[in-house]
Parts: sequence; C-alpha cells; structure tokens
Amino acid sequence: MQNKDENRYNDMLNLPHHQSDKRPHMTLHDRAAQFSPFRALTGFEASIDETARLTKEKPTLHEDITAEIDGKINRILDNISDKPKISVRFFKADSLKEGGSIENTFGYVRKIDEIEKVILLTDGRAINIRDILEIELL
Repeated sequence: MQNKDENRYNDMLNLPHHQSDKRPHMTLHDRAAQFSPFRALTGFEASIDETARLTKEKPTLHEDITAEIDGKINRILDNISDKPKISVRFFKADSLKEGGSIENTFGYVRKIDEIEKVILLTDGRAINIRDILEIELL
C-alpha cells in the first residue's frame, strides 16, 4: 500500500508548468514584494545604514586662515554689484547625527547677510560664513 501512495503523482511529474492566459507572468521580485508588509524587522536595514554612515568633526581654523577668509569676504562685498563668482569649501552639519561633511561648491554671490553671517548665492543656496573653510574669487 505504501508503494501505491508513493507513485500516486508520478503521472504529473513531467507535465509543463501551467501559465495563465488571462494574467501576465509575475517576476520573482514582484512575487517577493507581495510579502514585504509581513517583514518582521521593518526599518531595521535603514537604521543599520544610518548607524554605519560616518560623519566628520568640524575642523577648527587657525586665526590666520580666519583672517584670510574675512579679507576675501570683504573683497566680495566690495564687488557685490557684479555678482562675483566664488568657489567655497565649507563644513555642512549633518541633520541626523553629530558631525557633518566637507563640501565644495561654486556659484554667483547675490548678497552677503552680515547680521545672519550668511552668503546667499543667486541659485538660492545659503552658506554660513562660520562654516567656510576656504573661499576663492573666480
């Protein structure tokens, strides 16, 4: 009797896989996505990625470099009506964790807000003067 149960489905083993004529074939990725709401650790991967992301500490500038930056900003102020083009290397604080990154950018100066200590570029970006590490007139 056990032999009969083991061979019960032998006639189906080599049949071709059924494909629906009414619905398109679903990819493995789409099939797996059906079950994504049931993942036990939702958000865990994002949390690990954020923890692994490295930030840098804001560099401390020597007084000579700070004085040089101030002099260049004054030259920019003298030529503000020409919308001078500048290249800036600055520290950008991270919004999620302590520290940040050092970025480089360039643009045309629209205004320098001396009260808020911010350089406003023509494209709408704002660079905090306290975060500038290096600035060049182009």
